[in-house]
Amino acid sequence: MERNRCSWVNLNNPQYVNYHDNEFGILTDNNYKLWEYLVLEIMQAGLSFECILNKREDIRKSFSNFDYYKIKNYNKDKLNELLSNKNIIRNKLKIEAIINNSQIFINIINEYSNFLNYLKQFNNANLVSDITKDLKRRGMKFIGPVIIKSYLEAIGLIDGHEKICFLHKKL
Repeated sequence: MERNRCSWVNLNNPQYVNYHDNEFGILTDNNYKLWEYLVLEIMQAGLSFECILNKREDIRKSFSNFDYYKIKNYNKDKLNELLSNKNIIRNKLKIEAIINNSQIFINIINEYSNFLNYLKQFNNANLVSDITKDLKRRGMKFIGPVIIKSYLEAIGLIDGHEKICFLHKKL
């Protein structure tokens, strides 16, 4: 039986179908997963998510398996290495933001013991706006309401599945 999926899923890309069916919108308190999704959303800005998903493993390898403790220590040499890597998105502002944001992510984990605990403290009525403002206040870069909304959908804090999708309101 064929399942109805969100219209944004390219059904010809098994990797995209797998992401939609088995990752997108599934709530997790795993800080490394929460960080990975934030990195992917920052990389995605202005591009298709399918493009990022297709480069995900190269991004993972290039960014120390999404280890925010390692990323926070990246220096100019590592930045230049990333900027010359044709297998990832070579946008200097995005890469610098990811390096910068890793320390802030760690600070939030230290304060709340888990990034999901931090996210859950916000009022649902203004969830996207409040989180965006607070992350900017804390010094995060390349963070805006579109990225945060997509991020909250990806991690399952907001139901991002379309009404026609078999996963809508089920996760």
